Amino acid sequence: MRIALGIEYAGDAFEGWQSQPHGHTVQDTVERALGFIAGEPVRLHAAGRTDTGVHATAQVAHFDTEARRPMTAWVRGANTWLPTGVAIRWAVEVDEGFHARYLARERSYRYLLFDAPVRPAVLAGRVGWFHLPLDVEKMAVAAAQLCGEHDFSSFRAASCQAKTPVRIMSKAHVAREGGIIALDFSANGFLHHMVRNLVGALVAVGKGEQPPQWLGELLACRERAKGAPTFSPDGLYLCGVSYPSRWPLPEDGYIMTKPYFAMI
Repeated sequence: MRIALGIEYAGDAFEGWQSQPHGHTVQDTVERALGFIAGEPVRLHAAGRTDTGVHATAQVAHFDTEARRPMTAWVRGANTWLPTGVAIRWAVEVDEGFHARYLARERSYRYLLFDAPVRPAVLAGRVGWFHLPLDVEKMAVAAAQLCGEHDFSSFRAASCQAKTPVRIMSKAHVAREGGIIALDFSANGFLHHMVRNLVGALVAVGKGEQPPQWLGELLACRERAKGAPTFSPDGLYLCGVSYPSRWPLPEDGYIMTKPYFAMI
């Protein structure tokens, strides 16, 4: 049987999602816990390979197993073997046509940014920080230019292995929510470091270093060297993955985003 999972984790507790020989990644940790429940090795396939320090409220993954267990065993049972920085939120059986990575229609990320003279302490590692006040209205105007189908080469890491830099972005929104600036992005896919590079460019606009139209010019020039520095991973969250209606996952793959971010 094939099982789909919704997984939540604090990225600063691990060295990224993808399995590594040292075993200190989210994938390795969750696979070990699931293996205890299944009584056999388990291999996970995830919607996105988040980097070290990047969090997730809604990572979606799947695995195949010969073990027959109630769905509660893959959630409450596996969670007893997991450290506090990661939890399985839900588990559902899917048919063999489902694939967490290749069938994802859209992924959504949120970056939480704290602009204040003093760095955060309680929220250290959970929000990004910039020491000067940022003009959110100008950042929102700049971000709006990102929507649509574009070549995002100017926001692509040199190590990116994607076959094409073209992506379709359906949402690029910036707003202040209390004392935090929330930057939301949804697209059919993201390049390596793309969101962090977008945040870096928007911060350049917000602090007055560049005008809002600069973001459109940067997008059009397709040159990463002309962009802003990559921003820290601290405030970045994978917060939603959607799939075709044939596979109706709990909350369409979006997990606990509003309550969690409201607390921050």
